[in-house]
Amino acid sequence: MESEDTKKIQEMKTDLNLLLECLKYQMDNPFSQKEALVTIHSICHQNSNAGVYFREIGGLTFVKDLAKSSEHNVVKEAALYTLGTVAEQNVYCQQTLCTSELFEDLAWFLSDNDSNTNLKRMSVYVILVLVSNNRTGQTLVRETGCITILSQLFRTALSKYELNLSDKNVFQSYQLWSSVCSTLCVCVNNPQNDENQMLCCSLFPHANDWLINCMKPEIIRPICSFIGLTLANNTYVQKHFISVGGLDVLSQVLVQLESDSHKTLSSAKLAVVVTKTVDACIADNPTFGVVLAKYHIVSKLLALLLHESLDSGEKFSIMLTLGHCTEDCEENQYDLFKNNGLPLMIQALTESQNEELNKAATFVLHNCKKITEKLSLSLGEHSFDENEAEQFEDINVKEKNLEERWKKAKEILHRIEELEREGNEEEIRREKYKDHVSSLNINIQNTLKYLHAESIGGGPKADKDKSQSRKLKSYKSHGVMSQACTNDDQMKTLLKSTNPVNACYRESGKNKTLCKANSSCSQNLHEETTFEKKNFVSQSSDHVFKHPTPIVKNRKQQLPVTDPFTLCSDIINKEVISFLATNSCSKMLKYRCSGCIAVGKSLNSRNFSKLLHSCPYQCDRHKVIVEAEDRYKSELRKSLICNKKILLTPRRRRQLSNESTTLGGIIMEPFGKTVSIR
Repeated sequence: MESEDTKKIQEMKTDLNLLLECLKYQMDNPFSQKEALVTIHSICHQNSNAGVYFREIGGLTFVKDLAKSSEHNVVKEAALYTLGTVAEQNVYCQQTLCTSELFEDLAWFLSDNDSNTNLKRMSVYVILVLVSNNRTGQTLVRETGCITILSQLFRTALSKYELNLSDKNVFQSYQLWSSVCSTLCVCVNNPQNDENQMLCCSLFPHANDWLINCMKPEIIRPICSFIGLTLANNTYVQKHFISVGGLDVLSQVLVQLESDSHKTLSSAKLAVVVTKTVDACIADNPTFGVVLAKYHIVSKLLALLLHESLDSGEKFSIMLTLGHCTEDCEENQYDLFKNNGLPLMIQALTESQNEELNKAATFVLHNCKKITEKLSLSLGEHSFDENEAEQFEDINVKEKNLEERWKKAKEILHRIEELEREGNEEEIRREKYKDHVSSLNINIQNTLKYLHAESIGGGPKADKDKSQSRKLKSYKSHGVMSQACTNDDQMKTLLKSTNPVNACYRESGKNKTLCKANSSCSQNLHEETTFEKKNFVSQSSDHVFKHPTPIVKNRKQQLPVTDPFTLCSDIINKEVISFLATNSCSKMLKYRCSGCIAVGKSLNSRNFSKLLHSCPYQCDRHKVIVEAEDRYKSELRKSLICNKKILLTPRRRRQLSNESTTLGGIIMEPFGKTVSIR
């Protein structure tokens, strides 16, 4: 491995010796010299040690003399380009070439009218390499007058504000001007050189003109770099720049770029470059932030900070500028506060993991501490300009409007709470009415039972009949019966309570009275009365009973009955209908539970169960009876299946197992009978 490296080094040295000999013996052939110089440049660019060896063999001195003495611009350009490459790659070569003699030669190339643009550009490149990171070079560039020539080129290299880079000549001139800007930057900074900064102050008016008249990235970036480095850490230069209107121009450019940043990404990036330049202007003089307040730069920076395309370094530059803007300027502090800058800083402080970004956010928050305290006090204790006073007045008006909206919202909330309380009170009243209706239902049931018993037995209980009749009249006088007549479904229950024949069924000569309909009637009547107090129209027809299908078949086969209520049922119905005078009431007489209608039939436990199961519109009482019967038969079926004492044939057992899953099955009774369960 070492032998290979040694071999390469030896080959490199051999090549450089041959190329140097070629330069010496090809003085009459400029193209051969140019090719040899380009080859030397390539070797030294790839290996920094090659420049050291080339210097040791006297190559640097010969190329320097060649650039000065050659009559051909092609050779001069190639020689200067080679010198710049060797000095850039090796600091020892830079120190060797950093002489006043070379700077004078370079100044002569730049000032000579016969020098073409390319030769001037190569001369500027050599100055850039010799001055960069070299205080000696910065001193020599000033003492030899190179910086003055560079300043002149800065003014004259580009003659028109309309920059057309598609034109070859314009493009070459722009390249020269851009190289001049870069060279001036290293002349004044890195390391910082106060004397060179003072000399470059004369270029600020020309830079301002270019910023105003040509807002293109190719112009803004070089000029902002030059201005920023010339102003850095130099209070005198900063004051001079502001005195010639430089900060106003930068503010205008920043406002325009921030406005364009919503459309193009390049404008946002360019706005960050301008922001850095603005920060360099006010970093050492926070009081100059007042100039920025005229253009509301703080709000523009906050808007720019929210741009998603910016990286953490660019956001840090914006925050640092915000810190310097708000450091000693109440107007900017208030602008930050007004545009929600504090929450944004707090968010950056809590969410960002970048230490520098957190420090910048802390810096901004610390600056706004005083203005926050002042805003908490009365506005009369502080002095603000007229525009800011108007802003405060606008904010006060907005706050008053907001307070009025809050008052209205509280009134609405209070009204909602009152309605909820009224609803709760209504529920309590309904519960009380239900309790009252239950007691009323008991009295009505007792009355109906008594009347029914008297109609069958007659005789000695006539006084009680009269007293019960008085009770019914008293209930009617309280508005219960009259209020019920306004509802179709309540008419149905009213007829049931009025005609006890339709609410009864007879089995084996025993009369059983159905009272559930009466309870529902009374309950709904009381609910109707309660709603009337609130001026509501009740729609309780869906809360009483479902409308049953009319069952009128076999009506001719009814057995004759001698019950006076049964005989007079049709007459009673007609009288009630004529009394109420409503069409809907007559329709409701047809919708009865089958168990309630089939009173005159010969009923027993079998056909009555079938009748109830076949009716889709059962009343509440018969529905309870059917459910109880179904539960009883289901439990009976389960107990009989589990009873091991009952022996079944395999065929009967399979049949019983299949039928046990259905509602109607075959159950063996103890005496060998079967019961149909529906």
